[in-house]
Amino acid sequence: MAKRDYYEVLGLDRKASEAEIKQAYRRLAMKFHPDRNPDDPQAEERFKEVKEAFEMLSDRQKRQAYDQFGHAGVDQQAGAGFGGAGFGDIFDSVFGDIFGGGRNGGGSRAYRGADLRYDLEMTLEDAVAGSEIKIRVPTLVGCETCGGKGSRSGKAPDQCGTCGGAGQVRMQQGFFSVQQTCPKCRGAGKTISDPCGSCNGTGKSRGNKTISVKVPAGVDNGDRIRLSGEGEPGQNGGPPGDLYVNVVVKDHPIFTREETDLRCEVPIDFVTAVLGGELEVPTLSGRVMLKIPPETQTGRMFRLRGKGVRSVRGGQVGDLICRVAVETPVNLNKEQKELLRKFGDSLNGEGNTHSPRASSWLDGVKKFFEEMKFS
Repeated sequence: MAKRDYYEVLGLDRKASEAEIKQAYRRLAMKFHPDRNPDDPQAEERFKEVKEAFEMLSDRQKRQAYDQFGHAGVDQQAGAGFGGAGFGDIFDSVFGDIFGGGRNGGGSRAYRGADLRYDLEMTLEDAVAGSEIKIRVPTLVGCETCGGKGSRSGKAPDQCGTCGGAGQVRMQQGFFSVQQTCPKCRGAGKTISDPCGSCNGTGKSRGNKTISVKVPAGVDNGDRIRLSGEGEPGQNGGPPGDLYVNVVVKDHPIFTREETDLRCEVPIDFVTAVLGGELEVPTLSGRVMLKIPPETQTGRMFRLRGKGVRSVRGGQVGDLICRVAVETPVNLNKEQKELLRKFGDSLNGEGNTHSPRASSWLDGVKKFFEEMKFS
């Protein structure tokens, strides 16, 4: 009986990608597997056909030969039934990422170390200017009691008798071959007969290490600095994790930051607000003089160009925005109060022209109550 076209067997066209070939095999292998169709002899033949098609088309060289010469180009390489690469091998290669991974060559599996996080508190000045700060990070270090060997006697670990040093065990569940981490050695592939009491045989204990962190200028609250390889050490030769330093900028007594701008509130006395004057204002780079024009009201904003922050990502320096707050005089003596009364009387005698906002507000209140009378 002539063989069917491999692409037809998998329901694909000749331009199918490797991922599409693998996906089609997964679907058809699950559908026609003999364990799922014990009373259907044709299902087994169909499964063998699907398996052979996948073996040919998933191999680039075999696929190229098949595309050029057809079955004649690959008949010498095609396996009959379950010969050649066994079902377990090819099934693992396709379904391994779902059911615990394929074979690992008989050695214990390497695990990447865990990532660590450290919250670094710093002042606004240090965040804006940049700095180099040393931090102490809790992490796993070599056990001092056993010298990192894990055993009391210093004896080398023995090969695990459960997994034979593979670090994993394979369990058969129906037609699925499930691979799991060995419960005895926990994936290490080795066991220690006399574990150290301080580290419980791990060879590691909790400790601290000092790391120098270069904080770039312009970092802001919530920015993260990644230090590659400074996390927890890996297992069984695996790479270490990373350390993520999370920047936490402390509240400043004068300034608040909004991206690249700084903001502050500047209190001024009543006389300066009325007559105008100059005030000394602090910035992160020194002091500057701020000119207050006459008749300045509370809430007025003054922008000092280039007195803000440059972002850690570059760009122009922001501004310092000063909000004026006119301060009402307190703790006045009798003479000062009397002078203010006379001053107030002199203003009222001129028809409230000196308080335009108050006059406008009073007119609005009057109109509001007049409209209520007629509603």
